[in-house]
Amino acid sequence: MMYISSDLRQLVSARAGGCCEYCRLPEHASAVNFHIEHIIAVSHGGLTSEDNLAYSCSLCNHYKGPNIAAADPETGKPTFLFHPRLHTWDDHFSLVDAEIDPQTPEGRATVNVLHLNDLSRVEQRKVLIQLGQYPCTNH
Repeated sequence: MMYISSDLRQLVSARAGGCCEYCRLPEHASAVNFHIEHIIAVSHGGLTSEDNLAYSCSLCNHYKGPNIAAADPETGKPTFLFHPRLHTWDDHFSLVDAEIDPQTPEGRATVNVLHLNDLSRVEQRKVLIQLGQYPCTNH
């Protein structure tokens, strides 16, 4: 595991506003602590720097793993995954009821690889929407 300083952890957490930068789950809705994850994995040459770190729920971090690209499920063509430092969430995804609807090849690949619309995740979002707690926004 790569060492990430306390100051850098705090910066990444504060920048995300307590939201998973991939699925927009609020941190308080997770039974497991959120992770500071390398967007481009160290194994792929990624650095431990603020522009390569994202705040991630444990499920998004687990499913993403070291992946930075995947096949677009619609076209089969290789495409990069959503990159929280380079992309804007609303440009790649929209929320339809409690499902995350991908709007771009990057969005489709990310929804697929990160299992963003697995039934349990959609059901959790439905409850959070009813409580007025989803989507989490850091704006």
